[in-house]
Amino acid sequence: MMPGYPKPWKSYQEQLDQLTARGMTATDNAKALDYLERIGYYRLSGYWFAFRERTELCCPLDPHSGKKPKKVKQDRLPLDDFRPGTTFQNAVDLYVFDKKLRLLVLDALERIEIALRVDISHGLGKHHKFAYLQPELFHESFSSKLDGKTGLTKHHGWLSKHATLINRSKEDFIRHNKDKYGLPLAVWVACEVWDFGTLSTLFDGMTEADQDAISTQYNISNGRIFASWLRSLNYLRNVCAHHSRLWNRNIVDQPKLPPVAQAPSLAAFHNDPQRQARPFMLLCMTQHLMKIINPSSSWGARLKALLENDFPDLTHLNLGLDRMGVDDGWKARDW
Repeated sequence: MMPGYPKPWKSYQEQLDQLTARGMTATDNAKALDYLERIGYYRLSGYWFAFRERTELCCPLDPHSGKKPKKVKQDRLPLDDFRPGTTFQNAVDLYVFDKKLRLLVLDALERIEIALRVDISHGLGKHHKFAYLQPELFHESFSSKLDGKTGLTKHHGWLSKHATLINRSKEDFIRHNKDKYGLPLAVWVACEVWDFGTLSTLFDGMTEADQDAISTQYNISNGRIFASWLRSLNYLRNVCAHHSRLWNRNIVDQPKLPPVAQAPSLAAFHNDPQRQARPFMLLCMTQHLMKIINPSSSWGARLKALLENDFPDLTHLNLGLDRMGVDDGWKARDW
């Protein structure tokens, strides 16, 4: 038998009734039902989760054993009821803001991804036109160290992903190069089908000298630090591309920070674990790269305007931009 799932199917009206029973106000029921039909209860719940009442500080039991966990962590657990003053429109406004934020971030990440394709393919191409096939051109942890379970290197895994992207591509230039020159494709051609994750993984496997040569173009002297940036920005890209909630997301795989002199806009995040775990730091990293890739870009100004003008007024719920990890002097930055 399939394991029982305790929650029953609910009509849109029943979903709205449940929300109002828990203390959420819907001033326009027809409009609220329309949002539930078009966006969905579950997606919107990620935004009204922050509106729920919380318990006092407590130590939750392990949900599987029912016992106190080995690592004690106090937390305030969410309750079903909403804070006084919560409205359905609050959640919709926050959802709309988050959508605008994701679209703006994707705009910048597209430019960063294209620039990195050039940086990586040009740097590797000077070694060999098929450099991505040459394991000796990469760090041994990427090209030689075998996975204990698969018996493969990270380079093997990367080449499999690369081959999939090449074979799946319908681009005319890929077909032209295949027909005229055959396989493999030169690195400066192949790179055009690599996505951000493929770029990030390949950069992570490059030699330290090759990493440093690229990272210094972005005023980051240490290529290993820059590799952690690319991993985090790939995570950011995936959140945005899959339409997931961004504004107050907890960043688990956090990037390393360079010396303040190399990235002054990140000074506020040093020695502040809470802000390091929030998305605003990744947005500041994005702006750092954008100012180098395209100094005349208005992206930073558009980000500042979005935060200032489009973040909904949620002061009655004790919510603000601080949940994103913004620092006190964020407006004074050189956007």
